[in-house]
Amino acid sequence: MKKKILIEGMSCGHCVNHVKGALKELEGVVSAEVDLDTKTARLEATKDIKDEEIRSIIEEVGYEVVGIESL
Repeated sequence: MKKKILIEGMSCGHCVNHVKGALKELEGVVSAEVDLDTKTARLEATKDIKDEEIRSIIEEVGYEVVGIESL
């Protein structure tokens, strides 16, 4: 499963690290890459993770999820 997540509120490298760390806590995540310039994250997992789980964990660390797309 691969997803692209559009995120608002990130402004620096620390923000990127917070989001990346949060995504890696989700069960089944193999990789999580966060790009500050495009305000996106790409997530790859061995199992299907519900969009609401992704949204919830990112919002828990203080950022807004604008959209989630399956890749």
